[in-house]
Amino acid sequence: MSEQAKDALVIAGKSYNSRLLVGTGKYKDLDETREAIEASGAEIVTVAVRRTNIGQNPDEPNLLDVITPDKYTILPNTAGCYTADDAVRTCRLARELMDGHDLVKLEVLGDQKTLYPNMVETIKATETLVKDGFKVMVYCNDDPIVAKQLEEMGCVAVMPLGSLIGSGLGILNPHNIKIIMETAQVPVLVDAGVGTASDAAIAMEMGCEGVLMNTAIAAANDPVLMASAMCKAIEAGREAFLAGRMPRKKYASASSPMDGLIK
Repeated sequence: MSEQAKDALVIAGKSYNSRLLVGTGKYKDLDETREAIEASGAEIVTVAVRRTNIGQNPDEPNLLDVITPDKYTILPNTAGCYTADDAVRTCRLARELMDGHDLVKLEVLGDQKTLYPNMVETIKATETLVKDGFKVMVYCNDDPIVAKQLEEMGCVAVMPLGSLIGSGLGILNPHNIKIIMETAQVPVLVDAGVGTASDAAIAMEMGCEGVLMNTAIAAANDPVLMASAMCKAIEAGREAFLAGRMPRKKYASASSPMDGLIK
């Protein structure tokens, strides 16, 4: 078994080589979407069911003709939902459109200005979806207590925000995310707020199992090039985490041995 296979990301029993998950919104057209996703190396691609045609509008271009389910794991998400009922309805629609597909990304938002998660409605939706047989990857705030509760309810991954969706502010509260990872028995992935490659690398160096992003790639001046950069950042950050960084020291430490100096 290769070293890459040994270090695979496992979600709901399926292994993935890439730890970068990407969205499909905000690109100028479907061709750019396809090119950026190919450059990212991502194997899991999330789709906003309420905003993107995946078959519900037969007279419009279908994203699944470009991002095909035989090549990618399609992750329907509930972006744009502000109540548990809307989120549940959206997931059921996705399952119907995708022939019983049960892996979904749940997000229930609190307001349009911050797009911060409404955790009361998120927990309510989680309970219904898990009972209904869905495998739920859940977008949540960085509260370790709530994250553990969601895991115990049956979520297959918890996805605390790094910062507000689309903000590009990076990971603002790494300490809470580290606490979440300390006890989690399911993958913990940073979702939202990544702005550039260094943000992605930091998430991976912390020990996160993966990172989900959309705007950081789609809103770049060159989305395809940024997608390539994010791919490399995720890989480098993961390798750095596995390697184990040197300890931080208060004073300098010579790189070369001090013994046997020529006098």
